[in-house]
Amino acid sequence: MIKPVKSRKKKLSLGLIILMLVSILGLASIFIINTYVQSSVRDKIIRVDEAASLDADGILILGAGVWGDGPSPMLEDRLLQGIELYENGASDRLLMSGDHSRKEYDEVNVMKQFAVDRGIISEHIFMDHAGFSTYESLYRARDVFEADKIIIVTQRYHLYRALYIAEKLGLKAYGVASDPRQYVGQEIRNLRESLARVKDFFMVIFGPEPTYLGDLIPISRDGDLTNDH
Repeated sequence: MIKPVKSRKKKLSLGLIILMLVSILGLASIFIINTYVQSSVRDKIIRVDEAASLDADGILILGAGVWGDGPSPMLEDRLLQGIELYENGASDRLLMSGDHSRKEYDEVNVMKQFAVDRGIISEHIFMDHAGFSTYESLYRARDVFEADKIIIVTQRYHLYRALYIAEKLGLKAYGVASDPRQYVGQEIRNLRESLARVKDFFMVIFGPEPTYLGDLIPISRDGDLTNDH
């Protein structure tokens, strides 16, 4: 039996209304979570001169892309900012956390070499080879490197999420933003970051373990223990 055209139109209109309501609710949730994450940690973003008095266990530099044997512009700025903090006495330990999941792609050795080339003592530089995500970098900083008070270095748009995760994992964390220039494609990164904040908002609620944990390597010890062997 063929349904009346009017009945089909009514069902179609109802379906569109439901779809619109779901979309509005989804967008509103993204906006609310982003606003909450950013506002809750805004006062944890500090200046270099303020960081010097914190007596932090370590300066955590979050990884980003590498180009050949060198850091991308974003990563270079993070490294330079972390080195400045080190030289200003914020901490005498650097923790380079990034992706070294494949032999042919290695963020952390590039990061360490960059710092060594600028006069940082090798033993003071730790490499987290399994910092595959912001969440995993913070989790491992706490559970593998036994850091308690840290200074996180990354670009400001990313720093809010990193600080939020750190706080929910029980770390005493502060952040210094590394934004000396504009970056190509930042509009896309901002959009992706909005979704990532929502993802990690729920991630810290459930608290899954990272991909790898492994042996303890206290950040107070010798950073060369994290070198490739």
